[in-house]
Amino acid sequence: MTRRRTGIAKRSLIFAALTIGMMWPGVVAARQAQAQTDRGQRIGGKFMCMCGCNQVLTQCNHVGCTVSTGMLKEVDDAVTRGDSDDVITQRLVQEFGTKVYAEPPKSGLSLLAWMLPSIYLVIGTVVVIFVISRWRARVHSGLTPAGAGGATPSGHPGISAAELERARQRVARETED
Repeated sequence: MTRRRTGIAKRSLIFAALTIGMMWPGVVAARQAQAQTDRGQRIGGKFMCMCGCNQVLTQCNHVGCTVSTGMLKEVDDAVTRGDSDDVITQRLVQEFGTKVYAEPPKSGLSLLAWMLPSIYLVIGTVVVIFVISRWRARVHSGLTPAGAGGATPSGHPGISAAELERARQRVARETED
């Protein structure tokens, strides 16, 4: 009886090994296909759909958009052939022009487009600091003590001590009620 069980166990083990061996290439192929699809989606996310929707290629939501379907198929075919990202990018740029990029490349004249916001921020900050320092200098120069630059003995530019006293008396009379 034990020999019979041993024989059944061996057959079961061989059957399991053969089943796993036959399924393994399918699992590997499915993982490779998933990796190719992920790579195609990643590459497709770098480009715009050329149907005029102004959306990223992988996110074009036009019902029945043949442009995005064709472009994605072209990318997937290139990924399946094993083309590099650069080759796929060059092919799409040759076919549709540089407007196919979802974001401009960081080289050449496009590099300027990436740098301009930072340059404008720095220039704007310098201008604001310069203007504020000029305003502060103007205010401080207007409040200089008597005899040091045009202020009257009362400490206020352009107002004599007699005028200031008359204004104080008038305010006192008008607010006496």
